[in-house]
Amino acid sequence: MFQGKGLFAKKSIKKGDSIFIERPLVSAQFLWNALYKYKACEFCLRALETAEENARRLSGIPGLSLPHPELCRVRPELHQACPQCQVMYCSIECRQAAADQYHRVLCLGPSQEDPDHPINKLKDAWRSMHYPPETSSIMLMARMVAVVKQAKDKAHWQKLFSHFCSRTANEEDEIAHKLLGEQFRGQLALLHSLFTAALYDDHLSRWFVPEGFRSLFALVGTNGQGIGTSSLSQWVHACDALELPAQQREQLDSFIDQLYKDIEKETGDFLNCEGSGLFLLQSSCNHSCIPNAEASFPDNNFLLHLSALSDINPGEEICISYLDCCQRDRSRHSRHKILRENYLFVCSCPKCVSQMDELDVTSEEEEEEGEAEGETEGDEMEDEMTDV
Repeated sequence: MFQGKGLFAKKSIKKGDSIFIERPLVSAQFLWNALYKYKACEFCLRALETAEENARRLSGIPGLSLPHPELCRVRPELHQACPQCQVMYCSIECRQAAADQYHRVLCLGPSQEDPDHPINKLKDAWRSMHYPPETSSIMLMARMVAVVKQAKDKAHWQKLFSHFCSRTANEEDEIAHKLLGEQFRGQLALLHSLFTAALYDDHLSRWFVPEGFRSLFALVGTNGQGIGTSSLSQWVHACDALELPAQQREQLDSFIDQLYKDIEKETGDFLNCEGSGLFLLQSSCNHSCIPNAEASFPDNNFLLHLSALSDINPGEEICISYLDCCQRDRSRHSRHKILRENYLFVCSCPKCVSQMDELDVTSEEEEEEGEAEGETEGDEMEDEMTDV
């Protein structure tokens, strides 16, 4: 299926078909997300709140009860805590998998709440530089290190991670990754020093020298795939699939509409437990501004489902969009700016080629957004410290 850096169809794929399901090599919940009490399995990122608990917290209505509670698939009776540090898992299988893969290195034991523990200092520094909405996490890098430290076959895991693009710049087009610009030199130096103090390992010394750390940073910045899980949205999908008499259907739909309005008023856009992961196969998909495939997480965990958005012929490249829907609707100039800063390439997809004659202008809305970002940049730099 691979052809250089790209993914190509071997057979006809119909619109709506599942192309593949993949689990990440590593994944981690965003640090602000955890701080805001979004409870997720420490291993598979499954949302741990029941749909009703989730709806109550997000809407700010403590007495809210959901109809059809039997449609919620969360099973609190199966949840397990790490006996040493008390982080939560959705099952004994996930607890065991985490322990076998990376958690023995990262378990803080009784120091879980100690602000002076080296790992907590690293987390705190990341949060102070990287405000929500987060799009990556220093803990993804920490888990990469921990996986190699715990592995019997260290070379195997290092080889797997080496498949991800980790260049810090695209020399050909003179583009540097936006996380690695001059203005972040001090922040990167601090993160590098805390990362080394918390996790240094002789087998991985090349990841701990300054240039190696920068390339690790670029790796999670250019390859990290956002993962969103939600027991509430699973419950809503299950409600949608119910066969109900017209009046009951209307009542249920109207209840759900009102619930989403209440949530929007109380919480805004932050509906899901969110994190990011490194997926070997998905990261081989190139970008197009008119993608023929998209990733989703319908199982309420870290399993990525890649589905076809249109019919794909044998030999045709399978492309996803690195931009969200709103960004894809922007001008060619604006799309290119986002892709250059985050992914270090100039897009030449059919849509961009067809718009080559457009003037290099940014719409007024985007300019206003840019100015607003500029105003906050000096204080917090949160917009700049995101890696999509």
